[in-house]
Amino acid sequence: MSPFTKHILFTDTDQRAKWKTETIELDQGKPESRLSALMASGGYQLRQSPAGFRSDFHCTGAPQWVFILRGEMAIGLQDGSFRHFKPGEHFYSADVLPAGAVFDGALHGHCSRQVGDSPLVTLFVRG
Repeated sequence: MSPFTKHILFTDTDQRAKWKTETIELDQGKPESRLSALMASGGYQLRQSPAGFRSDFHCTGAPQWVFILRGEMAIGLQDGSFRHFKPGEHFYSADVLPAGAVFDGALHGHCSRQVGDSPLVTLFVRG
């Protein structure tokens, strides 16, 4: 069975948010139901955003998984690129403000927006 792909939004050494991927091995459980190792979590939140929602650039306060439950979400980076996530898709948001840095909306973080006509429903699980 193939590993689980973890899409990670992170702050690189140039202090800009970027994407990378890692794999999580599904090496536990039974052949018909493969599992990863148990991971710690620090709680979860549900969010609903109406059609038309969009945020300013911001950094993630604490690393967390973001699972799209309904609707579509676009994540924008400072370079003008956007990545879209649909129901059932996910990413790990870890683009925290670098230690000692003062937030600069033209350098740091990402923005998010709801896409389409359906409200956006997301599940945030602290990592």
